[in-house]
Amino acid sequence: MSTAYVVVTVVGAVMAGFSAASVFLRAEWTVKPLADYEVPRAWWPFLGAAKAAGAAGLLAGLFVPVVGVLAAAGLVLYFLGAVVTVLRARWFSHALFPLVYAAPVVASLVLAF
Repeated sequence: MSTAYVVVTVVGAVMAGFSAASVFLRAEWTVKPLADYEVPRAWWPFLGAAKAAGAAGLLAGLFVPVVGVLAAAGLVLYFLGAVVTVLRARWFSHALFPLVYAAPVVASLVLAF
């Protein structure tokens, strides 16, 4: 396990965890765009839970590599879904934001191999 893998994985986990916490705490910079994208309010806790589980899985992956790979793959799919949601809502200028959160997760997934 390389130092780069550990650093990138921890950064990805912190970013996903922060994103999850911002949903759980209903931070305006997070929930206003969700409302603008017409994501049903009932989905918000599940979206936050998915990000929190992914963050925990990334950290667990430092000890059980298969868990980290699965968590990273799940988060990559989550953030790709977020990009699709943003594009379907025609907020093209916002499409970069989920990609910023996905970047360290993708790097972690690549470095895992």
